[in-house]
Amino acid sequence: MRVSSAAFIKRYGALSEKALSEPVTITRNGRNRLVLLSAEEFERMRRYEPAIRQRDQPQIPAGSVPAFAAVWDNPDDDGYDAL
Repeated sequence: MRVSSAAFIKRYGALSEKALSEPVTITRNGRNRLVLLSAEEFERMRRYEPAIRQRDQPQIPAGSVPAFAAVWDNPDDDGYDAL
């Protein structure tokens, strides 16, 4: 369900009840701004977040990164010593 922020303010009670069964998208100036959902659904999503982040991480095979690339992890190192 999608409603404007003005409609959400006017119909908070009914829309918060609706959010227990389905997400309610709140818009501002016609653009999606917020999503209201049940605490149960939010907790379910949080449980899966680490798995999703792990899945989305690029997998770089060990040994495929040049040794000098380690300087990229240190913003204070300009990298010239590794060359």
